[in-house]
Amino acid sequence: MSERQEHQSGADHRVPGAHRVENAYGASEIQVLEGLEAVRKRPGMYIGSTGPEGLHHLVYEIVDNSVDESLAGYCDDITVTLLDDGGVRVVDNGRGIPVSTHPVEGISTLEVVLTKLHAGGKFGGGGYAVSGGLHGVGSSVVNALSHRFIAEVRRDGSEWRMEFRDGVPQGPLEEVGAAEDTGTRITFYPNADIFETVEFDYETLRTRFQQMAFLNRGLRITLVDERDPATLTPELTSVSEVLKEVDADATDAPVDDVAAPITAAIPVVTETAERAPRIQVFKYDRGLVDYVEHLVKRKKVDTVHDEVIEMT
Repeated sequence: MSERQEHQSGADHRVPGAHRVENAYGASEIQVLEGLEAVRKRPGMYIGSTGPEGLHHLVYEIVDNSVDESLAGYCDDITVTLLDDGGVRVVDNGRGIPVSTHPVEGISTLEVVLTKLHAGGKFGGGGYAVSGGLHGVGSSVVNALSHRFIAEVRRDGSEWRMEFRDGVPQGPLEEVGAAEDTGTRITFYPNADIFETVEFDYETLRTRFQQMAFLNRGLRITLVDERDPATLTPELTSVSEVLKEVDADATDAPVDDVAAPITAAIPVVTETAERAPRIQVFKYDRGLVDYVEHLVKRKKVDTVHDEVIEMT
């Protein structure tokens, strides 16, 4: 059947009051979006919206990958930094995203993970026993919706780096030095042409990461805000508290011990700093037991038992 015949073959089954679209609907109207183009065309299909919820979802997807490394038994430290230039950096001490040449795609596995939808280690069951996030989609979607995206990996005795603009590699994977430890550092800048706002809300992220720390006992999640409160939208910050604030129930570890080798880029907080970053550390060695105690403390309620009863 020709496309002209297709246009003419539709019966008139119009719903009363409905406006009929007069444009042709045939083979030439069926679009095929390849790769990350589909994400940029319809971002809401992948992250829910282009409003604040979708913006923060970008951070969740990258952090979820780090949490998956923790669930697999290879990561116990995640640091999320809100950079003063509008970017977000997520650092973990997991195994690091694989960088060797992919046997099917013929490019570095890091590039596959960051540019190919439905590419990841969570399908076959070999790399991860349990995992969260958008399987095989999360990192590539964040890359697609960022005007700049930088991946730095420490793995196989070396440090590797690859940069993207609007999801497009700006060059091949580079080996930039030696590394004794392992881990992944992702830095991204959301595309202001896609999102209604590119300003992250500290409290939204703080609440999310505290919940994640409760659910993953022993995992330390550090949230650092390097932004100048004076530059933020008033409803997104309480400007009165500029200096670091460490949640008293979150951890007994001193702030100076937060930075692992791969997180050395985080500035050290000192009393003489003109504008010290806000820092909160969440680590709960008893998991949900700590969560119950946290609720009791916050709500100031009378308890039936002096201690939380834990059943394993």
